Amino acid sequence: MPFSRFRAFFRQRIRNHVTLAGVLFLLALGLTGAASFVSGNNLLFLIFAAMLALLLVSGFLSRLVLSGLELELLLPEHVSARTPTAARLRLRNLKRFTPSFSIELSGRPDPLHNTPSILPVALYFPLIPGRAVVETAAEVVFPRRGRHRENLFVLSTRFPFGFLRKSTTVALHRETIVYPSLQPDESVSDLIDAVAGEIETHFRGAGRDFYRIRPYESQDSARHVDWKATAHTGALQVREFTRDDRRAVEVYLDRRVAAGENESFERQIERCAWLLWSLADLDTRLCLRSQRFSLSVPEEGEIYDMLRFLSLVEPIFAVQNRAAQNRVRPEVQPMDGQLMEPPFDDANLQIVFTAYPLDFEQSGWSGARVVEPPPA
Repeated sequence: MPFSRFRAFFRQRIRNHVTLAGVLFLLALGLTGAASFVSGNNLLFLIFAAMLALLLVSGFLSRLVLSGLELELLLPEHVSARTPTAARLRLRNLKRFTPSFSIELSGRPDPLHNTPSILPVALYFPLIPGRAVVETAAEVVFPRRGRHRENLFVLSTRFPFGFLRKSTTVALHRETIVYPSLQPDESVSDLIDAVAGEIETHFRGAGRDFYRIRPYESQDSARHVDWKATAHTGALQVREFTRDDRRAVEVYLDRRVAAGENESFERQIERCAWLLWSLADLDTRLCLRSQRFSLSVPEEGEIYDMLRFLSLVEPIFAVQNRAAQNRVRPEVQPMDGQLMEPPFDDANLQIVFTAYPLDFEQSGWSGARVVEPPPA
């Protein structure tokens, strides 16, 4: 072992926890030592010395087993918060000849954000040979959206006799962008169904691409009658085509929140993410707008670009004017002293996530569907 690794071996911070077997062994060690000193029996002294040496060797071997281990976490390209994600964990033994036995890998909560560990279930590695890499599947859960730069894990072992449980903390310094939670939200499910229905209705028109065959209606043109389907069903049937123009869904996320309403803002972020994710499968244009941000799909990017923005966006704490002091509805000062920007096209389906709907009504969003934050 090189001198640098030998020095790192002793500088590595190890935590010791005495197990139940260790407590019983220490009790037996104390009784044997007391009996040997009281009786002066050489055999008892020999047994006491052997037990003491066994305890020291156990501590040295368990520390040696934990040294020289390197951890690597392999994640998929897209990860969302509070969603179990399939990952791969690689544990590499950097020691040349010495194997590592009975290694347990578990997660450690993040003390900075007061969030649970991303690894909910501990993993066990019975043997990692020297200069070897062991890879196993794991399921990780990121508790929050945003940029994760450090994840904490704990490596522990009870080798060789189970008297002590030695553990060391491993920090993985890797940046991971975690999207907002994409779990279904009942509060916007009806809105998604309504928007999807309007998009489908708007697609029906006099375009060139065939859409479906349906029963004849009084406003239909006779030149669209499908005579084969009519003869087959016995009732007039017409051909329906898609429209050539595509109606966009314009979503505005108002980042202004009052002080102390961070949880409501996070809920709005998740609602907006679930709405965009649900509408992404439809053959329509999506436009996400916010203060000083605008992105259209598919012209300027893809749905994952929108999710990336939502994963990193921060709230803007609104400044209330004197109306709040007079117990009148507080009017929030618009950004940069200007009114909110009007929608790109009044024909678009407009959805606004905001806590201040009156400000948008005065800025040309009177026909928009408004999603207000949930009550605190």
